[in-house]
Amino acid sequence: MTLTTANVYTDFQGLTQLKAAARQDQEGSLDEVARQFESLLTQMMVKSMREASAVESDMDSDQSLFYRDMYDKQLSLHLSQGNGMGLSEVIKRQLTPAEGLTFDSHRGIDDYHQRPVSRAYISPMDQPQPEPQADVAETAAIDGPESFVQQLWPQAEKAAAELGLPVEALLAQAALESGWGGQMIRHANGDNSHNLFGIKADSRWEGERVAVSTLEYEQGIAVRKKAFFRAYDSFEASFSDYADFVKTSPRYVDAQRSSNSPDTYFRKLQHAGYATDPAYSEKVMRVMRGPEMLGAVNQFKTELNQPKQI
Repeated sequence: MTLTTANVYTDFQGLTQLKAAARQDQEGSLDEVARQFESLLTQMMVKSMREASAVESDMDSDQSLFYRDMYDKQLSLHLSQGNGMGLSEVIKRQLTPAEGLTFDSHRGIDDYHQRPVSRAYISPMDQPQPEPQADVAETAAIDGPESFVQQLWPQAEKAAAELGLPVEALLAQAALESGWGGQMIRHANGDNSHNLFGIKADSRWEGERVAVSTLEYEQGIAVRKKAFFRAYDSFEASFSDYADFVKTSPRYVDAQRSSNSPDTYFRKLQHAGYATDPAYSEKVMRVMRGPEMLGAVNQFKTELNQPKQI
């Protein structure tokens, strides 16, 4: 099918024919539609450049400005022809319906709420991450609260003793931050960062780091941001670094002094700026006192005290 294109920006007949052609051949007309959109975007860009660099001159008149505007619009249309500036391909992907869906001229506004626009570009951070290979032996057993407590208790016990906290309290914080080990921060290649406490990699950190999208709270409002987090070789290193992080930071002195009371400890830790979530301490305590943690700890201690079979 031969498509008629608006080759001059004032060619409304060409635009009308393009619209009619689109109804008959959606796929074939999509290239031309995308180019027309690119032309409009280019026109806006040229106009902005003109305004940004505009200098008043005695030679300017309403007529000269009118013809300059005509020239800019025609130039924008010309730049969008052929390969253009590359914007048409991005626009085409935006306009292409998802597989199994078709355009419907009778759609209402409510229909579009149920069908979000597909993204032309997907960040590597949003791509499905492959399963880790290097640490399979260490993390394969973590598939819920029971295995989380069973595998991490020994490492948590050592760090908790340094801070004067109950082991359950430290495990509760790690469980909240990592989703019981099921939502670990990972490198782009899928390797586990072993970061159980969401500690960010600031200028003081000299080890490996990983960039991920995170939810921060600013004045009580959740905001999605990208930040760098510390990465470790093992969960043991994560527990050890957390204990050192709290003990050596002056801002957490009051929290450490209250480590005999987990409730007070996490509340002061939050107030000192450890987390931006205004309900952080409450969430940690709910995990610590919840049935999942209580059941997992009881099962672990029961199995630990059972005599070994010879």
